[in-house]
Amino acid sequence: MKLLAGLGVALLIWASGLLAFAARVERSTPPGDPPDSDAVVVLTGGSAGRITAALQLLEAGKAKRMLISGVNRQVTRGQLQILTGADKPIFDCCVDLGFVAANTAGNARETADWARGKGYKTLILVTADYHMPRARLELKAAMPEAIVTPYPVETPELRASRWWATTESAERMAAEYSKYLVVLGRETLSGFGAERATASSGGAKS
Repeated sequence: MKLLAGLGVALLIWASGLLAFAARVERSTPPGDPPDSDAVVVLTGGSAGRITAALQLLEAGKAKRMLISGVNRQVTRGQLQILTGADKPIFDCCVDLGFVAANTAGNARETADWARGKGYKTLILVTADYHMPRARLELKAAMPEAIVTPYPVETPELRASRWWATTESAERMAAEYSKYLVVLGRETLSGFGAERATASSGGAKS
């Protein structure tokens, strides 16, 4: 009975957190006029609207350069430029493609390596609205010194305001929330471990 009760409480807490997470996604909107930054970074996956939105920021002069992280190795620059309808001169001069990342953590590492290599400290992060909370956590872990402006792109097929209305959208939201919790837990434990290590080091010196 105690085990069942504990599982029931845990499920209730998880469900409450899911509702809060979904509400956060629903409220997320891109800033009307994001601050000028060193670069704009877009994480691939899902709708091509992410890349389109990032290119619009680049073409508007909101960043000096752009990284598309997680590009399929079989896609060429020319194909991507045509697919996105990007202005060719801007695409050729100012867009870099990252082929290494295979997941969100990989996106963050790829972004951090690229940005540090160019001396960039301010970034506009473009990804899907439901993906933004986890993407920001991963990027903060990989590059804590960066100032990141989130630029979430609406996911039409998810319909954040009615995510529960279809099995597909409900499963996607629940899966993303669960992944977010894993990253949040990992970073919380990592931070706790770092604090203990610092405290122990300080105690040893004294």
